[in-house]
Amino acid sequence: MTHFLKILKTIILFFVFLSFFISSNNIISNEIGWNYLKEGGYYVFIRHALAPGNGDPVNFDLNKCSTQRNLSQEGIDQSIRIGEEFTNKDIPISRVLTSQWCRCKDTAFYAFNDYIEYPDLNSTYSSKFQQNKFDQISSLINYINNTDLKKNNEIFITHYVIIGALTDYYPDSAEIVITDQNLNVLSTIKSEF
Repeated sequence: MTHFLKILKTIILFFVFLSFFISSNNIISNEIGWNYLKEGGYYVFIRHALAPGNGDPVNFDLNKCSTQRNLSQEGIDQSIRIGEEFTNKDIPISRVLTSQWCRCKDTAFYAFNDYIEYPDLNSTYSSKFQQNKFDQISSLINYINNTDLKKNNEIFITHYVIIGALTDYYPDSAEIVITDQNLNVLSTIKSEF
């Protein structure tokens, strides 16, 4: 029995250390990300905040939020906290562009209040929209290549499929992905801030 307790104690200590290590890495990573954003001149991709589920109902209507997957209260709270962090840290923003999906527009609204709908950021997850993927990604790359940010950050609120196609990085809900003009991922900010 004593041997079993020693093993159990070792396992528990290992998981405590592991959770501390993961939490510390997120804090360090988040701080690096905020430092980039304070400096300005970056492309900032934000996956919409928490909207439980996967995809959208088969016959959803882009103009009717009630037919789509929407932000939960936790997703709304995440969005508000994102906006508060950008304000509190005095992050320079040129403008906020968002997908036309309601969960993206709501993330933009709760975080930044002011946004522009930008169809190239729309989801290509469902088969109905997959044929648009190449054109949307090409158009976004062209837009980024022809944008001079100076010392501001450009915000794109979109879906993980779009962020993944552009950067080969697939973020969690409300995760912030910071890139340079070549779409190299420089840092990320997890939603636990």
